[in-house]
Amino acid sequence: MVGSIVPAMPGVPLAYLSLWLGRWSGYTPFSNTFMWIMAGVTLVVFLADYFLPPLIVKRSGGSKAATWGSIIGMVAGLIFTPIGMLLGMLLGAFLGELWYAKKSGGEALKAAMGTFVGFLLGTGLKLLLCFYVLYQLISTWWSAGSL
Repeated sequence: MVGSIVPAMPGVPLAYLSLWLGRWSGYTPFSNTFMWIMAGVTLVVFLADYFLPPLIVKRSGGSKAATWGSIIGMVAGLIFTPIGMLLGMLLGAFLGELWYAKKSGGEALKAAMGTFVGFLLGTGLKLLLCFYVLYQLISTWWSAGSL
């Protein structure tokens, strides 16, 4: 779950790995079909998280300055998690566009909002998948009488 929010932590692949660990442990008898479907869903979510935010930033008029500003702001905001991450990301994207890309305040704000929406979509997809994996693990352990 943490890897879905914190940058540079591979939350989605780790969630998929947890399915394999559960299967290998013998407590969760996931079928081969389920594991292949989850591999495909994991790949789609991983790629969407990689490509969707930059696409939304570009469509909102943002540049690489917004992307880098948002990353720097988010990392700086980790100290004040979770509000600090979101505000740091917005402020970083805004300042990146304003100072480095030399855009007007309105254009910089539009790019910052695009960066924010891209982050929320990517993070939302990752969290949704991680919660589903957690549900599957707990429900199969529960039905097997392991919990």
